[in-house]
Amino acid sequence: MKINKKTIFNIAVMLFILSFFVTPMGHYGKILLNRLFSFSPPVIEEANREKITDYDWKLKDADWNFFNFEKSKGNVVFINLWASWRLPCEAELASIQSMYDRYKGKMDFYIITNENRPPVEEFMKKHGFTFPVTYLIIGEKTPINPDEVPSSYLIDKSGNIVIYKQKIADWDSSKVYNLLDKLIAK
Repeated sequence: MKINKKTIFNIAVMLFILSFFVTPMGHYGKILLNRLFSFSPPVIEEANREKITDYDWKLKDADWNFFNFEKSKGNVVFINLWASWRLPCEAELASIQSMYDRYKGKMDFYIITNENRPPVEEFMKKHGFTFPVTYLIIGEKTPINPDEVPSSYLIDKSGNIVIYKQKIADWDSSKVYNLLDKLIAK
């Protein structure tokens, strides 16, 4: 039985596609594809913005200490709900890290997970992320929907939700940075 060039090419293509499902190369390929197809999040028109009225929300910081979301009242706030085991979250967090590096100290960041500390700390170390991790307290009342992961909120100083994005977005963009500059300057 003689194998022709077309058969060899077809086998090579099938092996390449299969590698996306069973090898580490496939994992990184999926991350790259998620990043390529993520765009700047849409801004909600002022007339359609919902307002957070209740800032009384208990959370845990990276040291597992309780604190209240009320400390962010009157500040620009970015909230992201994520999970280390969700590939889209892993793809999105690099752009959030860039945004955090640029705006830390100018606004509040809540990168929230409901996982236990050990896997989160391992994930953060593996990827070199330095943004502060916040831990959700299951069953605690929240001003947002904690069930959609990944999802993000950008809240202005008056408590208006300026951006609500389900799924992933590219937060490392001039569109987002221009908006943040305006919101922080108000």
